[in-house]
Order: sequence, then structure tokens, then C-alpha cells
Amino acid sequence: MTADLARKREANYDVEQEQQATRWIQDVVGEEASALAGVSGASNVQEVLKDGTILCRLIMTIDPSVKFKVNTSKMAFKQMENIGQFLQACEKYGVNKVDLFQTVDLYEGQNMNAVINGIHALGRKTQSKGYTGPSLGPKEASANVREFTDEQLAAGKNVIGLQMGSNKGASQSGQNFGKSRSIMD
Repeated sequence: MTADLARKREANYDVEQEQQATRWIQDVVGEEASALAGVSGASNVQEVLKDGTILCRLIMTIDPSVKFKVNTSKMAFKQMENIGQFLQACEKYGVNKVDLFQTVDLYEGQNMNAVINGIHALGRKTQSKGYTGPSLGPKEASANVREFTDEQLAAGKNVIGLQMGSNKGASQSGQNFGKSRSIMD
């Protein structure tokens, strides 16, 4: 069953989205992300991003107030720590936690769709936070708060919405027409 799920995830992997995300990272980070140049395919992108250093540089470039030590060690827990710091910084920046991936999704390559989607979510958030660098994807929608007076709310209670149809000429007479439903054990 696990193999079936992995095949389904791989079938849904969008190379175009991956290329947009890697190009955006290169544009934002610059020379430090040169390892992403020409990289394509989930396993190749995973291998480049696995240590978390490029992602850490990405969030520190986008939000200069983010400061933490980027581990350059090849030890697994240090690389996973980099990924974790990136995810925490993204959450503090305002990216919804549900839009982000989990550390093992990237480190072990379990769900690269989630990784690419998380990078796109960060790219969308940068546009609404005033980042002036390169953008990725459409701008997030902003709130459209509406204020109604008590009179407007009271008037709306008497209106039947179009989805409900019309009540003209309708009644519940004849509701019990025919044989009644009987529930038997």
C-alpha cells in the first residue's frame, strides 16, 4: 500500500511547478543557490535542497529579521535542523502551517509535492508582506470585510435566496401522501 501511495504522489508531481520554484529560489538567493541551476526531477531537487542550507538562505534573504546559524555539517540531524529552522521561520513570516511540508518530506524525499507547494506558499506570502524581490505565483487574496447595519441584517432575513428556489404556492399539505416509511429491526 505504501508503494501505491508513493506512485500516486510521483504521478501528481508537477515538473513545471518545480522549475518555477527552483528558478525563483535562484533569483532570490543568487549565487548561493547555483546548485539548483539545471536541476530537474523530484529526486534531483531533493538531493540539492536536502541539507536545508539553500532554504535557510532563502528565508533570511526574504526576511532580514530572521537570524539563525546555518549548519554546514553533513550530519543528518544538523541538516534536518536547518530544514526545521526554515519551516519555523516561514511560519513566523505568516505562511500557513498547513501549506508547509514536514522535515522528512524533504530530507527523505517522501513527499516532494508538499515541498514544492510549500515553496510556492512562501512565494505567494512574500507578495502580500511587501517583499520587493522576485515573485512566485499569484498574489494572495486580502480580506474583504463587510459591515452591515442592524436594519440591513433584519431586511435580509425575509429574503429567500435564489439557491432555495421559490416558495410561491408551496405548502406542506399532502406531506403524508402514500404509504408511510417504516423502520424495521
